[in-house]
Amino acid sequence: MAGYDEVYQRSIRQPEEFWAQAARAVEWDVPPPRAMSEHGWFAGGRLNTCHNAVDRHVHAGRGDQAALVYDSPVTGTVRTLTYADLLDRVARTAGLLRDLGVGAGDTVVIYMPMVPEAVVAMLACARLGAVHSVVFGGFAAAELAVRIDHARPKVVLSASCGIEPSRLVAYKPLLDEALERASHRPSACVILQRPQRPAELTPGRDLDWDDAVRGAAPAACVSVAATDPLYVLYTSGTTGAPKGVVRDNGGHAVALRWSMENVYGAAPGEVFWAASDVGWVVGHSYIVYGPLLAGCTTVLYEGKPVGTPDPGAFWRVVAQHGVRTLFTAPTAIRAIKKEDPSGSYAKKYDLSGLRYLFLAGERLDPDTYHWASDLLGIPVIDHWWQTETGWPVAANCVGIEPLPVKPGSPTKPVPGYDVRVLDTNGDEVPPGVEGAVTVRLPLPPGTLPTLYRDHDRFVSAYLSRYPGHYLTGDGGYLDADGYLFVMGRTDDVINVAGHRLSTGAVEEVLASHPDVAECAVIGVADELKGQLPMGFVVLKAGCGRDPAEVERELAALVRERIGPVAAFRRSVVVPRLPKTRSGKILRGTMRDIAAGRPYTAPSTIEDPAALAEIAETIRET
Repeated sequence: MAGYDEVYQRSIRQPEEFWAQAARAVEWDVPPPRAMSEHGWFAGGRLNTCHNAVDRHVHAGRGDQAALVYDSPVTGTVRTLTYADLLDRVARTAGLLRDLGVGAGDTVVIYMPMVPEAVVAMLACARLGAVHSVVFGGFAAAELAVRIDHARPKVVLSASCGIEPSRLVAYKPLLDEALERASHRPSACVILQRPQRPAELTPGRDLDWDDAVRGAAPAACVSVAATDPLYVLYTSGTTGAPKGVVRDNGGHAVALRWSMENVYGAAPGEVFWAASDVGWVVGHSYIVYGPLLAGCTTVLYEGKPVGTPDPGAFWRVVAQHGVRTLFTAPTAIRAIKKEDPSGSYAKKYDLSGLRYLFLAGERLDPDTYHWASDLLGIPVIDHWWQTETGWPVAANCVGIEPLPVKPGSPTKPVPGYDVRVLDTNGDEVPPGVEGAVTVRLPLPPGTLPTLYRDHDRFVSAYLSRYPGHYLTGDGGYLDADGYLFVMGRTDDVINVAGHRLSTGAVEEVLASHPDVAECAVIGVADELKGQLPMGFVVLKAGCGRDPAEVERELAALVRERIGPVAAFRRSVVVPRLPKTRSGKILRGTMRDIAAGRPYTAPSTIEDPAALAEIAETIRET
C-alpha cells in the first residue's frame, strides 16, 4: 500500500493520471475523454449525481441497507430510510418538481430544517439536473431575500417550522417576508407541514408537500455534463454581499467519493455522522453527498451537542446507531466539555465502535484536542477546508497513512492540493514563517470553478492577488516537516462556531440604526464559539440616548436582519473610531488588539489617542 508521501507526490506531479484513476469509482453515462482540460475537470463526460448517490446502490442489490438515519431528540423521533426508501422518495419529489416546470439548469431554493425531506429535496434537484441552493434555516428574512433574488429559483422548498431546544422557529412567516422583500417571484413554494406548528398556505402559490408528492409520478435521472452545476451555496463575502460558490457535478462526485475512503477511511456500509447542518458546506459534502456516494449510512441529527437533553447527546447517537466516524466542529466539543468537564456522560455509553473523531470549521485549540483525545482514546483529527473547496485541503488522511499528530495543525496538505505560503510579494516563505496560505493552480476536482453569475468576482476575490495561485483568505505557515498551521482569517470574515460571517454584513445592519453615525465590527476570541462579532459604534451628535439602550437595540436588530447565527450580543458605544488620515478605520489593528497580538500604530493614523481609547475599551470588555 502506497504511503502518504508517494500518493501526494503523484497527485501533484501527475494530476491527470491521478484523478482519471479516481474517476473510475464513479458511474458515468459518458466517460470523460480525459480528466483535465481548459474546460474543467472531466469535461466531455456525462453523469447524474443522484444516480451515483442512490440508484446505483439499489441496482447493486443493496436497497435494504440503511441510507439515512434521522435522529431528532427535539421531536423524539428516530427513523431509518433504506436506499430503496430513499430512491422512492427522491424519485417522487423529483416528479413533483418536474411537474412544476423544473428542469436541467433551473434553480431551486431549499430553506428547511434538519429533516429527511431536506436531503430528499437536494437529491431530487440533482436527479433532474436542477441546481439547488440551500439557505441555512438560521438566516432571517432579509438574508433569505438576497439569496432568492440572486439565485432566481423557479421553486422554493421549505417547511412550516424548525425546532430548537427551547422554542419553535416559524419558517413560513420568514419565507413570506423574504418573498415580499425580493423582486424575484418563484412560480411555487412547496411547504412541509410539521405538526408542531402548521403554516397557513398562500392560495395559488403554496403547495402542501405531502399532498403534492403523493400525487407525483416518479422521475428518472437526467444525464448532465460533468461541468454542469450541481448546486450554489452562498458564503459570506467581505463586502457583505454573499458569494454564490458553484459546485460542478463531475469533479464533485469524484472528489467526495475519493475523500470518503482516503481522507476519512470510511467503507461502504459503515455509519458516518457529520454533526452539522445541511445549510452549510459540511452538510452538503458529508451529511448528504459524500456518505451516499460511498455507500455509507449517514446520520441526520436534529438536535444540539448539549441540552437535547444533556451533554451525552452525541455519545448516545454514536452508541445507538453504531457510528464509526464522527465529524463535527470544535465548538460542539467545547460545549460538551463545558457542561461535562469530567466526561462522565461519555462513560455511560458503549463507544467502542467509534474509530475516528474529525474536527473542522475553525481552529482546533490544543486543550480541546487533548480533552477529546483523552476521553475517547481514539484518533482526534483536525482538518481544514472551506466552503469554496468543498472538501479537505489539509488533513491526516487515515485511509492512506495515518501520520503523527501535531496539536494545532490539520497535518499535511491532502493529495491534489499544492499548498504554498507566500509573502506580500508572492514569494514562498521559509518553513515556520507566516504568510498567506494559497493553493497553486490547478485546484483539484470538487473545488469551485467560479462564482454564480459573477466570474469576474471569482477572479478578483481568489485568483488575482497571487497569479497562478488560489487565495484562501487564511494566514499561516508550513513547518519544517510540511505540517500546515492555519492561524486565522486575513480578511473581514470571522468564524462563529464554524459558520463564516462577514463583519461587513453586521456593520451594514448597525449602520442602519437611526442613532448610529459610524461603526466597526471585528471578531473577538470566545472560549465556546471560537469567535464572536463585536461592534464599536459612534452615536450621532446630539443623540442623547442611553448607550446601554442603544446597544440592546443593536443586538436585536442584528438578530432580526441576519439571524441568531450571527451570535451578536455585544456592541460598545465609543466616542470615536481610530482611522487613517484618509478616513479608513483601522480594523486590522483593532483585530490585532483583540487577539492580544503586538501592534504598531500606522504612520498614517489621524489621531493616536483614538487608538489608545479603543485598545483600552477592547481590553476592558
